[in-house]
Amino acid sequence: MLFNSIEFAVFLPVVFILYWFVFNRNLRLQNFFLVVVSYLFYGWWDWRFLFMMAFTTIIDYWVGIGLKRTDDEKRRKLLLYTSVVLNLGLLGFFKYYNFFVDSFVGAFRLFGKELNVDTLNIILPVGISFYTFQTMSYAIDIYRRKMDATEDVIAFFSFVSFFPQLVAGPIERASNLLPQFYVKRHFDYHKAIDGSRQILWGLFKKIVIADNCAVYVSDIFNHNLEYNGSAHLIGAILFTIQIYGDFSGYSDIAIGSARLFGFNLMQNFAYPFFSRNMPELWKRWHISLTTWFQDYVFFPLGGSRGNTWFRVRNTFILFFISGLWHGANYTYIIWGLMFAVYLLPYLLFPRKINMTKVAAEGKLFPSLKELGQMSLTFLQVVLVTIFFRVATLHDGLVYLGSIFSSSLFEVPDVLPEKMFALIGIMIVAEWLQRSRQHALEFDGFNIPRALRWTIYYAIVAIILFMGGSQQDFIYFQF
Repeated sequence: MLFNSIEFAVFLPVVFILYWFVFNRNLRLQNFFLVVVSYLFYGWWDWRFLFMMAFTTIIDYWVGIGLKRTDDEKRRKLLLYTSVVLNLGLLGFFKYYNFFVDSFVGAFRLFGKELNVDTLNIILPVGISFYTFQTMSYAIDIYRRKMDATEDVIAFFSFVSFFPQLVAGPIERASNLLPQFYVKRHFDYHKAIDGSRQILWGLFKKIVIADNCAVYVSDIFNHNLEYNGSAHLIGAILFTIQIYGDFSGYSDIAIGSARLFGFNLMQNFAYPFFSRNMPELWKRWHISLTTWFQDYVFFPLGGSRGNTWFRVRNTFILFFISGLWHGANYTYIIWGLMFAVYLLPYLLFPRKINMTKVAAEGKLFPSLKELGQMSLTFLQVVLVTIFFRVATLHDGLVYLGSIFSSSLFEVPDVLPEKMFALIGIMIVAEWLQRSRQHALEFDGFNIPRALRWTIYYAIVAIILFMGGSQQDFIYFQF
């Protein structure tokens, strides 16, 4: 079920009414209701995938119980390895089987050996990369004694399958989300209103920005030989905006929907395009995934401890895995490694960078220095993101070659003025609200009611009359 579909527009209010007015008297019944509607939400794509999600949920639930009830280190390691191997095994089979088989055959072909190995027509379960990471981190945290295992099986099923963030995150830690299923939720009008605003802004970014960008992006990337370098640069910029509008829009809808039901999810995007350098960008982009890799990959490798070589090695390993997580294609690996290269100057010549303060804090406009830093960081992202869109490394190099050719200085073959105007609305709104959780968070502002409702109606009108054709969320493929 898509967030930007008619089905979800019916599903959400019906579930909301039943949740607060029918199942609100008993906590376990309310949690069980969330499990049922979450499985309905997920099974809307393909009911067969429900069995795999239920299987991993049961395994990790019993792994947690086992870790809680024993202090024997060998048994604890065996239980942990059961969770890690099972989750990564399922993820590896469904997501990477054909990739590794093809790579294996290609390696032998280089030496003149032709292998006949069949690949499988495997359907990738939606959201498998997200919920496997979520349940696996639960087992790891219990093993590390950072949290206690739950014996409330309904609460655990609710935690794993919670429909707002099930398919594309945020990847929640059990220590944050699971305890919220233990306590009775009380309807909070202000939280629900703010959640509704965040949903509205997420829909704007998805339907108006991402889906409209998709039309131009598909045309330019699919017929790249027909366009000049300046049009290719525009296509790369629009694709970068499309990814942001698509994924941060999903996160806004997910976080806002969770707030309607009394839950708080972590912020997943903190206005990354206002970052002034590459380290800051990765503190603000897909926060739930970057912090997951930091805690469960980077720190166990040694993190930033040790000499420069170890910091460089660990960073490249981290971004290699991050690229591979995004997809079974060498283009994603190159995408990850290019970001690691961008971080090299900060590793070789470390200096203190304040990544918590927003750009131009307390000011309406950025300084020329900050504007230049943000523009350069954004351009770096644009050039790397090309490899996120092309089918092969060769296609990516051809596309980059066109941008860095003399045709970059020609008049673009395509100039979507309306699209840039819509993007401008998004950028201005998010710039003005860059110190808040989302662009429509008005709490604490003395804004007249009439003006607020004018803004809401204007956004609804833009969504209805200027939205693009319905597109799947990009991160569903991961």
